[in-house]
Amino acid sequence: MLYCERLTRRNSFMDGLISRREFLKLFSLSICGIFLPDLGTGAFPWLAGKNSPTMLGRITRRIVDVRAEPDNQSPRLDQVKRDVILPLIEEIISPDGPKENPRWYRLENGYIHSAYVQRVEKAHLNAALSRVPETGRLGEVSVPYTQTLYKNSQENLVKLYRLYFQSMHWITGLIDGPDGKPWYRLTDEWLRVHYYAPAQDVRPVPADELEPLSPDDSESEKRIEVSLEKQILTAYQSSFPVYQTMVSTGRRYMETPSGEFHVNRKFPSKHMGDGGLTSDLNAYELVGVPWVSFFHDNGVAFHGTFWHDNFGAPMSQGCVNMRNEDARWLFRWCSPAYDPGAQFKTGYKRVGRGTRVVIS
Repeated sequence: MLYCERLTRRNSFMDGLISRREFLKLFSLSICGIFLPDLGTGAFPWLAGKNSPTMLGRITRRIVDVRAEPDNQSPRLDQVKRDVILPLIEEIISPDGPKENPRWYRLENGYIHSAYVQRVEKAHLNAALSRVPETGRLGEVSVPYTQTLYKNSQENLVKLYRLYFQSMHWITGLIDGPDGKPWYRLTDEWLRVHYYAPAQDVRPVPADELEPLSPDDSESEKRIEVSLEKQILTAYQSSFPVYQTMVSTGRRYMETPSGEFHVNRKFPSKHMGDGGLTSDLNAYELVGVPWVSFFHDNGVAFHGTFWHDNFGAPMSQGCVNMRNEDARWLFRWCSPAYDPGAQFKTGYKRVGRGTRVVIS
């Protein structure tokens, strides 16, 4: 059975060797706050500020259609490629659906369904840490995306993963980048490899964002219920619902298992996918999946999602996809409490019998 956290790895060749000149060009585009060249709609500031759009969205799929009306049956006017950043004029609930998720966005030249649009208007740059603790520090990507670099066996800088807005990563070092500015060394908790990203693109996560919520409440009275039919998650304290949100469970033939379980281990950052070292944007590599709470031995978990916004419709390979802010809340609320000292322990062994989970 195939779930979000695959237990197999595949080999892939590193490619995309870049020269120092190309690297500096890439960096200058990032620091100047200009949309990257594949935007295709003209250059304008991409960080929230003066004269910037109220809403911005990143395309998360290879190609997404722009329609004449907020209706999948209306004429297709255009197509937009992955990682283009679009100004969103208005959010619309369409009477023409889709039923599971009728949210659309009005653009200057038509309408686009929300399923593969990640909102990024809160993107911002950050001051670098003066030092990184020996135990590492969690960091959250705070720009629509950032391109990491990796030193291969020939000591050449090559492109590796592209990291996305609100994905989470372990900061384990601070270096002077090839441009002379601060860069973080990031350590992949699964593959144990190091790669590098501009410090300005990663927000160090304060310790209080990891603290448990409602720690004095009785753990035996907490439970999480997921309705597969309604695609709704509800957190209960005794008989009282304390949190509810739309989710996306497993697609056909990869359904989320029904039954009773318990949260058994948690990771604020998890590499899911095939485990390949690659710069291929179409590879099945979900690096830095945020706020992961496992409840099944086969790698099924609640977790944040930066690759779609189609909650209300089944979308996953078995996991329960959540909006990042919802997954963060659940991570902090449910037990067992997260142990910061276990940050790089990547095994699949249970570490505790925590909050009860009911999937039906």
